[in-house]
Amino acid sequence: MKDRRVVVTGMGAVTPIGNDTESFWAAIKEGKTGFAPITAFDTAEYKVKLAAEVKGYDPVSVMDKKSAKRMERFSQFAVTAAGEAIRSAGLDMEQEDAFRVGCAVSSGVGSLQAIEREYARLLEKGPSKVGPLLVPMMISNMAAGNVSIAYGLKGKNINVVTACASGTHSIGEAFRSIRYGEADVMLAGGTEAAICPIGIAGFTALTALSCSEDPAACSLPFDARRSGFVMGEGAGVVVLEEAGHAAARGAKILAEVVGYGSTADAFHITSPAEDGAGAARAMLAAVADAGAAPEEIDYINAHGTGTHHNDLFETRATKLAFGEHAHRIRINSTKSMIGHLLGAAGAVEFITCVKELEEGFIHRTVGLQETEEELDLDYCREAYRGEVHYALSNSLGFGGHNASILVKKYTA
Repeated sequence: MKDRRVVVTGMGAVTPIGNDTESFWAAIKEGKTGFAPITAFDTAEYKVKLAAEVKGYDPVSVMDKKSAKRMERFSQFAVTAAGEAIRSAGLDMEQEDAFRVGCAVSSGVGSLQAIEREYARLLEKGPSKVGPLLVPMMISNMAAGNVSIAYGLKGKNINVVTACASGTHSIGEAFRSIRYGEADVMLAGGTEAAICPIGIAGFTALTALSCSEDPAACSLPFDARRSGFVMGEGAGVVVLEEAGHAAARGAKILAEVVGYGSTADAFHITSPAEDGAGAARAMLAAVADAGAAPEEIDYINAHGTGTHHNDLFETRATKLAFGEHAHRIRINSTKSMIGHLLGAAGAVEFITCVKELEEGFIHRTVGLQETEEELDLDYCREAYRGEVHYALSNSLGFGGHNASILVKKYTA
C-alpha cells in the first residue's frame, strides 16, 4: 500500500491577513502583516498588547446561526476552512463513499474562552449554572467532529494534539492514512483561536510572547532583535487524495505530498533540544520517506517563531541535517506576517508551501534586518522567484514534538 501516491486537491484558509486562500496568498506576496492591538479583551493590565487576530470574520456567512452558536471560534474557523477546501477540490460527497473520506483537523488547546466563561459562571452562580455544552464546545477534537458532521465525512476521524506541531502532524497522519489504504480522501489541517485573557497571560508568564507595541517590529523570526512570538489565530485545511482517485474524478492536482517525519526531543517541556538533533532527524526522515536526497531540498518553511531558543536551535537542526548544503537552502518564516497560530500554524504554512511550489515564489521573512553570528543561513530577506523543487515544512511543539512534511510539484 505504501506505493499509493497522495496529492493535494483543495485548500482553505482563515488567517489574520485573509479569510480565504487566495486573499491570504495575495497578502503573503505583498509582505502584508496582520499585527495590531488586541481587540478581543482589554489589555490595560497586560504586558502584551499586540496579536494577529482574524479580522472581519462572520461565521453566519458560511453556516446557519444555530450551528454557529453551538461552535466555539476554533471550530467555526475549521468548518469555514474545510468548506473552502472541499469547494476548491470540487469534491462532491454525494459521489463518494463517505466511509472512505476522513478527517484529521487538530487544535492545540481547544476553547480557552469556553473555560474562562463557564468558570466565571461557576464562581458567580454556582455549579448548576454551568452551561450544558461546555464540554462538547471546549474540547479540541470538536474541530474535527464539527467538520465531519458539517460535510458528512464518515471515515477515519482524528485529532492529533501536539501543541504547535498539531497541524503538521495531522497532515502527516492523513497522508499516511491514504498511503496505507485507510482512506481515499482526507481533510487535514489545524485550527486555533486562543487570543483571550488566559491564553495571553499564560504565554506571557512563560516569557514566550513579544512585548513589543510596534506592529512593524514585533514578530521577527531569525532577527537579532527577536523577543518572542506574537499570538495568531485561524485555520488551514487541505484536501489530500489518493492520486488515482483524484485523476478519476478529474480533479486539479496542486502538489504531491511525498514525505513525513516525526520525532521527539525528550529534552524539555518548552525548549527545543539545544543541538537540534530531534528536529534534524524529523527533517531527514521526511526526506528519506520521499526517496529524495538531502541535497535536493532547496526550500524550508521554518517553524521560525521569533523566540531566541527556537530560531537558534532550529538553525542548528538545519545545519545538522543538511551539512554544508544548509547554506544553499532558502529558509523563511510565514510567522513573520501572521504570527504563531499554534495548532493551526503548520497547516497554514503547508498551504503557503503549496502556493510557493505552484507559482515559483518564495516569500520573504518580513522584518528581518540583521541576524546574529550563528544564524548565518539564507533566511530570505527578500522574496525569491524561480523554480522550487521541494518544500519542506517544519513544526516544533512544546513537549519536544517535531514534525516535518515534504511536498513537491506533481508529475504524472
